[in-house]
Amino acid sequence: QVQVVESGGGLVQAGGSLRLSCAASGSIFSVSDMGWYRQAPGKQRELVAVISSADSTTYADSVKGRFTISRDNAKNTVYLKMNSLKPEDTAVYYCLADLRIDQLSGLYYRYWGQGTQVTVSS
Repeated sequence: QVQVVESGGGLVQAGGSLRLSCAASGSIFSVSDMGWYRQAPGKQRELVAVISSADSTTYADSVKGRFTISRDNAKNTVYLKMNSLKPEDTAVYYCLADLRIDQLSGLYYRYWGQGTQVTVSS
């Protein structure tokens, strides 16, 4: 079985910081891209940041300069350091992990975490 589990969400004041973590575990052959999406009430799910296995990164314009994505390949874990948080960052944050679980196949599949709530008060 494969699991993708987020942690680190919570309630913070505007201007504060949080660090989210997401670990993929189970019968995993290899890991490709990992990253984060978020969804606020009544809004569409949007990309926050993605990091490749070679550490190339992509950020949403709204978080550039404030958020930093990183990964620990030995732990199959991705992190999102969020600084200078704003009320508009309030959302459920979902971790993604592109995983290869079949050694005999070259196919990858995108797995999602259950989400962690981030609330930024004004």
